[in-house]
Amino acid sequence: MTAQGQDLPTAGVFVGREHCLPVRIYYEDTDFTGMVYHANYVRYFERGRSDFLRLAGVTHSDLLDRSDPAAFVVTRLDIQFHKPGRIDDALVVVTTYDQVKGPRLFVRQRIMRGDEVLATANIEAACISLNGRPRKPPAGLTEALTPWFLPNLP
Repeated sequence: MTAQGQDLPTAGVFVGREHCLPVRIYYEDTDFTGMVYHANYVRYFERGRSDFLRLAGVTHSDLLDRSDPAAFVVTRLDIQFHKPGRIDDALVVVTTYDQVKGPRLFVRQRIMRGDEVLATANIEAACISLNGRPRKPPAGLTEALTPWFLPNLP
């Protein structure tokens, strides 16, 4: 495509605190039944978290290019499967970053087909240095995510 910006993939949109990323189910995503293979939901959730950060102004490549490089690892992943996705379905990965505590970030996600919930996940990710040691997220990252965290309740 030649129109400016038309050749770039979408990073989704924010709707309030939620990030919404459209995802299409392709043949390669399915098993022999035509339903989404369960491990691919993990991939969709990963894309949702990554594009949330990208749209919030934080990219993984920027984190690695810092003088004090940082990365993320998933330390906990709790998924519940509610309904199957099928080939050609148009889905939306909905992601909320709820809070940061020390090196840990707490994220909730769901995959929707219209009004139907197909899968939900609670994720705990840790910010690490490149030697694998936990570290607090860089100040720029925390500041970029602050508008989307749950409000501090008394």
